[in-house]
Amino acid sequence: MTRRPAALAAALLAAVAVLAGCASLPDSSTPQAIGTIDRAPVNPTVPAPTPGREPDLLLRDFFGASTDPANGHAAARQFMTESASDGWDDTESISIVDKVDVLPESRSGDTASYTIRANKVGQLDPEGVYEAVEGTYEATIRLTRTDGEWRIDELPPGVTLDRPQFLKTYQRNSLYFLDPTGSTTVPDLRWISTSPQEMADRLIEMLIAGPQPSLEGAVTNQLDEVTLSEPITKTDGRSAGVGIGFGGLRIEFDGTSTLDVVSRDRLAAQVVWTLANAEIPGPYVLMGDGKPLDDRMPNGWTTADVSSSNPGANDSASVGLHALRDGALVRVTDSGVDALPGYFGTGNSLRSIALSRDGLVAAGVDAATRPTSEPPAALMIGEVDGFATSVIEGATLTRPSWAYADSAVWTVVDGSKVVRVSRGASGESLAQPVDTAEIAGLGSTITEFRLSRDGVRAAMIVDGKVYVVTLVPKPDGTYKLTGASPIAVGLGSPAVALDWSTGDAVVVSRAASDIPVVTVAMDGSRMDALPSRNLTPPVTSVDSSATMTFVADARAVFQLNSNDPAGDRYWREVPGLTGVKAIPVLPG
Repeated sequence: MTRRPAALAAALLAAVAVLAGCASLPDSSTPQAIGTIDRAPVNPTVPAPTPGREPDLLLRDFFGASTDPANGHAAARQFMTESASDGWDDTESISIVDKVDVLPESRSGDTASYTIRANKVGQLDPEGVYEAVEGTYEATIRLTRTDGEWRIDELPPGVTLDRPQFLKTYQRNSLYFLDPTGSTTVPDLRWISTSPQEMADRLIEMLIAGPQPSLEGAVTNQLDEVTLSEPITKTDGRSAGVGIGFGGLRIEFDGTSTLDVVSRDRLAAQVVWTLANAEIPGPYVLMGDGKPLDDRMPNGWTTADVSSSNPGANDSASVGLHALRDGALVRVTDSGVDALPGYFGTGNSLRSIALSRDGLVAAGVDAATRPTSEPPAALMIGEVDGFATSVIEGATLTRPSWAYADSAVWTVVDGSKVVRVSRGASGESLAQPVDTAEIAGLGSTITEFRLSRDGVRAAMIVDGKVYVVTLVPKPDGTYKLTGASPIAVGLGSPAVALDWSTGDAVVVSRAASDIPVVTVAMDGSRMDALPSRNLTPPVTSVDSSATMTFVADARAVFQLNSNDPAGDRYWREVPGLTGVKAIPVLPG
């Protein structure tokens, strides 16, 4: 991957902070929304030192000013003496904290010392990638009175960002890269503080700089060999109001002459989905080396032109809801359920099941009574309405999960051995172990393992905790799991089940009875309680799409429509499964 120094510097300056974190969700209290994703224009105004400010209040103003990364945190340096500003290294670390206490240590004449104590909820890398953490932040800051005004004279290296202030200044956006096959786009979450007019330039520079480290090797980037030859303008060349309102964008690239037609389409897909999902309106006129990137699109690209790589594509819309009832697969209709022929629909011993993305093939865990000399569970794969073949056996098998771009299914055997089963054109299956050496330290038992919509990541539950890992193909055709990140820090009780709702969010059911279901951002920067109305814990199963979440609780199967008005959003029994104890099943 090529990284241009100038582009990378701009990207780092733009995304030097990320927000949020996950507050604890104790059984006895209600979780709050963590990290507001605000699409309103960012307000670049930051506080300046107020004349006559007392030292403790000056420190709080300093934390507010620290949210502005421009020019080496020049806004925050206003609150320091000249020597402290010269010695402060704002690049060493970036911590996101909450509930900041400013505790006096000593004060005498023109000097004062304070202890800063806070809950640490996140760690930010220099490229704006957020990592959820949990702990206590503590530091000592000393101040002196200079020319009658208090100023910080001694402080630890690194930046400490107060979460509420950060929320007012930064917004989360996704860069989009490509899965290994180039058939779909993969989100890479970043937090950016800039004006609306500068956002398009900032996002494209970050795309050129490349994906975050955890995605390297798992995605491709068609922009890694190109540069921006001119500042981005509106389509008619105007430089005012770029990215705001009507007028689209004109983006001039250099270095596209070696790209073939397919590569140009993929480059356009990355750019279009990155800008469109940041609510920067098109059309997007893409130029390459002084001429249209594609002669078919002289007037610009729209999302319709790259719809085949839509990161929000919904597999379940065409396949429909199924369910596992009394150990057999059924198709759910508005009036009831339809029994299915074949192995999966006529047995009674299936414990979990997954449908392929097109809904034609199923992978189920069969726990039929077996001789004591044989493992008690088997992974069965076959046509939904046909025969099935045993592929893997074990004491336990997690619910299977299907990959996006190939006919491969993943499961975890005996809580620790991750296995990928690929299927040939004639239906034969090949089981291959997945390299899990890099995640071995997470815990002892994996109880859930679900691939993301794009097939590049997996969300999993290990000893009741939630992690996201990256699936990296190896030269020999096998895979390894890497880049494990905890995303539900402070969940408050063990996670029971999970599924991806969108490309960047996971729905998690927890063992606690007060708030049984939450959604968690893929980077751990946000955690939200879903309504609990009508649910009877425990919630033992979750299956989700971008618009609908299904759960199985102690009584029945319920659905929650994310398009319903917030005040009218509650769990409703699924038509066709009213009063039925079952497990909901969507493709994937």
